[in-house]
Order: sequence, then C-alpha cells, then structure tokens
Amino acid sequence: MLTITQALYDRIVEHARADHPDEACGVVAGPAGSDRPERFVPMLNAARSPTFYEFDSSDLLALYREMDDRDEEPVVIYHSHTATEAYPSRTDVSYANEPGAHYVLVSTADTDGSGPFQFRSFRIVAGEITEEEVRVVPAY
Repeated sequence: MLTITQALYDRIVEHARADHPDEACGVVAGPAGSDRPERFVPMLNAARSPTFYEFDSSDLLALYREMDDRDEEPVVIYHSHTATEAYPSRTDVSYANEPGAHYVLVSTADTDGSGPFQFRSFRIVAGEITEEEVRVVPAY
C-alpha cells in the first residue's frame, strides 16, 4: 500500500494538470528504507510528448546524486497519461527499474466517467504489474 500525504497527492495531481497535454513526470524521494514519500521533485519531460515521458538524463543523474548525499531513495516515481487510463503501458513497464518504488500514474483524461483524473499506484517488479491501495493521510 502507498501511504501519501494530502499535500503530496495534490502536488502530483497539480503537476499532471499543469503539464497537460504533455505527460508530466517526477519523483517523490524519502529516507532510504522508510517507504515514506517526503520530498516532491517535479521533473521535466524531456520528450515533451502527450504519449510518453522521458526523464532528462543529466537531471536524473543529478537527482540520484542528491538523493545519495541526503540518504534518500525514490519512494514514488510518477507520471501522467493524458488520453488513457492510469495503468502502466508496455513502455512504462520497460522504464520501471526501481523494484522498491511505488509507480504512480495520474490520468488527466476522464476515461471512466468518474471525474477529471485517476490517481493509481502500482508495484512493477521484473515486468510484473501489481496495483496497490493508495491511502491519503493529512500528515505522517
């Protein structure tokens, strides 16, 4: 299960909406080994595409160095889908190289009639996708 604060949830959704019609992407870092997302790090979609995302390699390298210096790890890796449901695509699965991370997808399309976006979380390990519950809390 992903437990995330309302403030972080809101920032991820806000980023997804702001970058629409392109896919948004980013990371929420947290203390190594804690499974607690804390530090919101929006990233630039280097592809600037409505159909896929790509982290800028130099930005990603800088982020990983910074997380290493701060004894952090990527707890949440998020991106948006602009025209499809919030479910990992084959490309998303191929990019998923952090087995301990929660992969959050936000759809900015109303694909299920339940509103303007979906917020879902998945574990992706060795190509296997498992959806998990998202629990939004006021604070940790």
